[in-house]
Amino acid sequence: MESLGEKLKTAREERGFSHEYISRETNISSKYLDGLEKEDFSGFPGEPYVLGFLKNYGEFLGLDSAELLSLYRSLKIEEQPVPMDQLLKGPSPAPKIIRGVVVGLAVLAVAAGVYYLVSRVPKKSNVPVQPARAVSEYTMNTDFLERRFYPGDSIIITDGKKSCKMVFTSLSDAVTITTPRGPVMLDLGQDVTVDLKDSGFTELRITAADFVKNDSASGALLRFEQTALPQPVAAGSEIPQEALNAGREASAVVFSSSTPYPFTLQAVFQGYCLFRYEVLYERDKPGRNEQYYQRSEEISVTAQNGIRLGISNAQAVKLQVIGGGKTVSLDTGSAGEVVAADLRWVRDEDGRYKLALIQMD
Repeated sequence: MESLGEKLKTAREERGFSHEYISRETNISSKYLDGLEKEDFSGFPGEPYVLGFLKNYGEFLGLDSAELLSLYRSLKIEEQPVPMDQLLKGPSPAPKIIRGVVVGLAVLAVAAGVYYLVSRVPKKSNVPVQPARAVSEYTMNTDFLERRFYPGDSIIITDGKKSCKMVFTSLSDAVTITTPRGPVMLDLGQDVTVDLKDSGFTELRITAADFVKNDSASGALLRFEQTALPQPVAAGSEIPQEALNAGREASAVVFSSSTPYPFTLQAVFQGYCLFRYEVLYERDKPGRNEQYYQRSEEISVTAQNGIRLGISNAQAVKLQVIGGGKTVSLDTGSAGEVVAADLRWVRDEDGRYKLALIQMD
């Protein structure tokens, strides 16, 4: 009979799926997928995560999630050690058994009498009252925020002048969030768009990235993405005219618009990588940032006009660009390729603006 890990690995290999592909499709980290297949649960934050990830992984592979959970529980039972006194205990002589039975019956009779007397006396509960978890309130003043929320937590959407509030109401089979437009419910991996025009904003996309059903204590990983309103470049931070009309050929066009607007670059590292970036043409964000990053680390950079990039290995980092209510993956090169490029707004011959990846000479 196949073990739990063998069943998962065999199903994945038969379908030709890699851990990286499944991680993108299910929002389960590759290290947790590998841990499930190796039956190594030491790296998980807790058993609710093991059960939740195992169920989602199995359903993605088309396996019976109930059977997988049964195999997991059997595996945990097998790992429980046998008490040493049970291994060393020898047979008792028959007279001792009889004597023990008589003594046991006498003890039970006494215990039953004591229980009867005690049960008639009113008792006070000695169970300590667990302090309630303090709810948290988070502020979102950019176009993207992702973190773990617990029932009662709230988020304030603001641009410094106006604001609106949303509350994570409950977690059962689905996540429930109260918004200015009324309550919304999201299943695992589902996203929903909320119209906030009445509050002075555009649309907000909410995604339930990770949670275990009916486990409020573990919370839910929620992602909020605000549709950015196209706006002119701020005074004092103008893109130089020669930069807008730069003649270098763009290797990728991410967004196209009649007006440039702010965007966010998200980087998720797949391996050891030297990553360098510099926000362009913004006086309040001078200087170059450079650091070595490890697998699974993440950073986000928000810019009005452009970002200059330097990457030691193009395949060691997964890039996404978020702006104008859209999220677009950015391909910078092949494995081992060193990248030196600008991600910035340029203007084409028709006068439209394009956010493009422009390779450096």
